Amino acid sequence: MALADQLLAAWLKQEGHEEPPPPAEHRRAEQHPAGAVAADPAAPPAPPPERLRLGERVLLDRDTGALRGRPPGGRYSRRRLRTPAAHGIEQLTLTVASATEQPCWLRLEAEHLPTGAGIRTSSRVPVPELARGLLPLLDATDGPVALSARPRVIAKGEVDALIDELCDPERRLPVVVASVPPAVAMDTWLAEVVHPLLRQLTGLASLYVLGHAALPLFNVALEYHKVYGGAVRTYLPEVDPASRHDGARHPVMPRRRIDEDVRRAAALLAREPRRFAAELPLPDLLAAVPVLQPPPMEPRPAHPGPAQPRPARPGPAESGAGAGSGTVAAPRGTVPGQASASAADRCERQSRADELEQVRRSLDSSRRRQARLLAETDQQDAVLRHVSAQVRALAARLCTLAGPDALDHAGLAADVCAEEECAPGSFGELVCRFAEFPLLEFTGDEKETLALDGQCDGSGWARLTWDGLTALQEYAAAAVRGEAGGDFKQWCEHTPAGCHHFPPRKAVRGESRTVTSHGKWKRQRMLPVPACVDSSRRAFMGAHLRIGGGGTAPRVHYLDDCSRSGRIYVGYIGLHLTNTRTN
Repeated sequence: MALADQLLAAWLKQEGHEEPPPPAEHRRAEQHPAGAVAADPAAPPAPPPERLRLGERVLLDRDTGALRGRPPGGRYSRRRLRTPAAHGIEQLTLTVASATEQPCWLRLEAEHLPTGAGIRTSSRVPVPELARGLLPLLDATDGPVALSARPRVIAKGEVDALIDELCDPERRLPVVVASVPPAVAMDTWLAEVVHPLLRQLTGLASLYVLGHAALPLFNVALEYHKVYGGAVRTYLPEVDPASRHDGARHPVMPRRRIDEDVRRAAALLAREPRRFAAELPLPDLLAAVPVLQPPPMEPRPAHPGPAQPRPARPGPAESGAGAGSGTVAAPRGTVPGQASASAADRCERQSRADELEQVRRSLDSSRRRQARLLAETDQQDAVLRHVSAQVRALAARLCTLAGPDALDHAGLAADVCAEEECAPGSFGELVCRFAEFPLLEFTGDEKETLALDGQCDGSGWARLTWDGLTALQEYAAAAVRGEAGGDFKQWCEHTPAGCHHFPPRKAVRGESRTVTSHGKWKRQRMLPVPACVDSSRRAFMGAHLRIGGGGTAPRVHYLDDCSRSGRIYVGYIGLHLTNTRTN
């Protein structure tokens, strides 16, 4: 807290405000040797709360005392600074709590308080400079993970330690891991991209950058949680490296979005850690800190002339006795009725704070239980989906072999299958369930697909994409048998009875001549395929499915190779690639 007081005083001086006097607790610590305050029963009690006015519009509240309930001997110290801002007040609260043989906890809250109703203010409060100033001076950790003001570069020999930190159950905050493109120098990428991108995450997450040598080792070890190519991934607590389903829980920001606008990308990247920090339950020591009850301020004289004496002040035990001009402290005496009202107000605010903390703990407990249940049912769901896919394929086969007499039975089987499963609600779930389509192979970049979950229509797009893939699977099954009667668009125009219908206008055979003759645009559609399809491992995928409307809505690009390898290769699921209509 002494370090924080020094930084606050330096910042106030830099901003042109008055410096506060040393707190009473620091002066008391100077008068007593280390340990004497806690050990000596005759030591003076904690100083009363004080409110200081620094200039005309800056207020600083300071208090220290014992924690509520257990643990015995627990202490806290707190500072709350209010400074003027556009359309409101910026409020900064720093709380330190400690107890014998327990780690010291520090909490920093930044808020914007609007001055009136109906005033629109920014939804994001910037990370205070105090956080960037304090972290380099403290040996701060989040469980086993070190917290620093700047991202740390991971070398080849540090990959295992980073993976252990990601999976450690004691970790409370997210870990943000950035990758570096293979053809870009590390120093250049750090200065131009990483530092501006992660600037709003100081104190909200642990920050790392994978070096060129560490990147392949990291991705080999975390098969379902990869990050590469300049992308950035946010790893929430309780990473399960063996679960494909868990991989969808940790959002990825692709390099393309970062290159478009680093400032906007930084705001989007900070959204999840900010939400997580606001909803996270407090540690026991911080939860035992009582609510702040600022004392009434001593009024100033209306027109203090040069010869007019200063108002009477408390004795030396009160902080602010030797304060400079404009500094006031709380008086000892209070009116009985005023004290009663103040106690009732404090009791009510403490009750609301405790209720809020209880809601946080209930929310955290429910989310942990939800994660456990999802993990337990993941394997059973995978088996059920595999069997459901077999039911669909066999029903379509029965329809083809037995003719019209089997249509009712095939329809019944399809209805049962539809009741047993539903379309995925996110692209993360869609990627995890791609194995349900045995004749479709996804060769594209998963991070482009997972990035769609951050869009406003992500869930609706995911369901429509699932419908298109289901129709492609049924078409491929018929095409392999030579019974499709044309390409996929013709299949959509004349969908056989009992098969899944996909709108024909959303099935596009190929790109326009403008796209195919444009070198850069054509290269974007040269997508990965196995070597058995093309020795270069790339093939032009002009055929695509339209997912949603508009020039930037997602597209599914695929290569129909049913006549040769008996498969359809899906090389891209993501936002619309560049053409004449995209910006």
